[in-house]
Amino acid sequence: MRISTRGRYGLTMIVALGKKYGEGPMPLRKIAEEHDLSDAYLEQLIPVLRNSGLVTSVRGAYGGYKLSKPPTDITAGDIIRLLEGPIQVVEGIEEGNIPQQSLWNRIGDAIREVLDTTTIQDLVDAEESSTNDGYMYYI
Repeated sequence: MRISTRGRYGLTMIVALGKKYGEGPMPLRKIAEEHDLSDAYLEQLIPVLRNSGLVTSVRGAYGGYKLSKPPTDITAGDIIRLLEGPIQVVEGIEEGNIPQQSLWNRIGDAIREVLDTTTIQDLVDAEESSTNDGYMYYI
């Protein structure tokens, strides 16, 4: 499985919004600047996140975007599936190759387990602790 820029940028954007949860909306431009991302690319991702109900928009001079629900209620798997599609390790597995099929299924299950048990709040906490201990951890 390969996570594209779409999934990585989307997850980065959601974590940034998770850090500001309850503090009001955040402009995409600010997220882009803070994380050295393309704001034009984030603009392409936001409709998918908004239409899914994970993000709401606020108009006006102090507008922007915010999470629609707490970061504890959103998983990394929710974001990756939304932006990347189904989580598959290998496409087109031969039906007769049972040992390999079992291996790919187990790997896929492990990946789904990690993505589905890692909340956005977990990633917010990890990012905040990484800046506090002098090390930078990457999502």
